[in-house]
Amino acid sequence: MLEADKNQVAIIDYGMGNLFNVQRACASAGLRGAITSDKDTIMRSSGIILPGVGAFGDAIGNLKKLDLIGLIRDQIDQQKPFLGICLGMQLLLTESEEFGRHEGLDIIKGRVVKFNNMEQKNPMIKVPQVGWNQIFFRNVQGAHEDLVLQSISDGEYMYFVHSFYAVPQDDAVIVTRTWYEGIKYCSSLSKGSVFATQFHPEKSGLEGLKILKNWASKVNEYEGMIKK
Repeated sequence: MLEADKNQVAIIDYGMGNLFNVQRACASAGLRGAITSDKDTIMRSSGIILPGVGAFGDAIGNLKKLDLIGLIRDQIDQQKPFLGICLGMQLLLTESEEFGRHEGLDIIKGRVVKFNNMEQKNPMIKVPQVGWNQIFFRNVQGAHEDLVLQSISDGEYMYFVHSFYAVPQDDAVIVTRTWYEGIKYCSSLSKGSVFATQFHPEKSGLEGLKILKNWASKVNEYEGMIKK
């Protein structure tokens, strides 16, 4: 295993993300965010962020061209802290129906669907969802079991921009849900070293910054573990 660069996290650049906003938010959380598609830099980083805005198929295609899919899976297998944001969360799932069927990273079993495909009661659903919406813990009693959402209140508002949403096969990975146009969907999930949000913590003000600071503590824990 390569020695990690202290406090450095790799913000994966595959041509689909709002990278500089994420980098600035990382700096506010005490992390050095390296915008990169370089494998060695990713392996040396103490954490990985996969942001993303755009089409699922294009995103997977770009990751394949950069030969990063196997590396991402390997780093997650090594329990390196991983944060997926928006499209970066959706890419973790098995497949997406966005503009046809596309295979995802298959880290989280499940699929990505469009808002109006699961509920036909309201054909006038406004897509995409753009703006502030609330997140509700799947299990309020165990709401803060995941350190990343420690100190975040049930019903807190976060900033969303998306037309598709994740449907995990196993409800146990769901941390929060959000209501939009009568549909309750997964707005954050957690499995092992992976935490991912449909919303944008880097655009969600002080509460979003709390999430990034909490995730930074996981990065610090990982650094301590690999030095032992």
